[in-house]
Amino acid sequence: MRSLREWFDGREDRERKLIIALLVIFAVIVPVSAWHYVSTELAEQRARNDALRSAIRIVQASKERFEDAKDNRGRIERKYESQAPALAGFIENAARKSDLEIPESQDQANVPSGKKYVERSTVVRLRKVGMLPLVTMLEAIENSGHPIVVSRLNIKKRGREADFYDVELGVTAYDRVQDDKPPKATPSPSSSEAKP
Repeated sequence: MRSLREWFDGREDRERKLIIALLVIFAVIVPVSAWHYVSTELAEQRARNDALRSAIRIVQASKERFEDAKDNRGRIERKYESQAPALAGFIENAARKSDLEIPESQDQANVPSGKKYVERSTVVRLRKVGMLPLVTMLEAIENSGHPIVVSRLNIKKRGREADFYDVELGVTAYDRVQDDKPPKATPSPSSSEAKP
């Protein structure tokens, strides 16, 4: 400390003033820089924390939607657990409940729908039907609880007669393909030994 004091006293007056000015500037800049750095880091940390809180709120809010989607998927999968009934008889039953007769029906060839499903279709033609019985029959088909949809619906007005139509209706059922392949048997230790 004494040698530093002697060195400082050995400087000219102008140099001493410059050294003091530099020390004052250094004494001001270092704390201000440190304060700025700390406040910037704190602001960034607050922003990260706010982003994390927001993400947590979104996840918690989405949990209910996720559970609803999971329940809906379960309902849909349960719909495919049992095979849909024969379509011609099913459609005829729905038509009978609506006081309609089906003069013509035609089963279509089965078509694979992806790897797990087979699509069965039947086309029926109805003649001289009213709109209310037709809608009642369509509701019965859609609300049957089976994986059955109305895949085609052509309605043509029948001449000048009021509320009479000729209808071509396609109904499609989706059946899950059953894996009938037995699981591969693992050989037992005794069977893997070589026979003499």
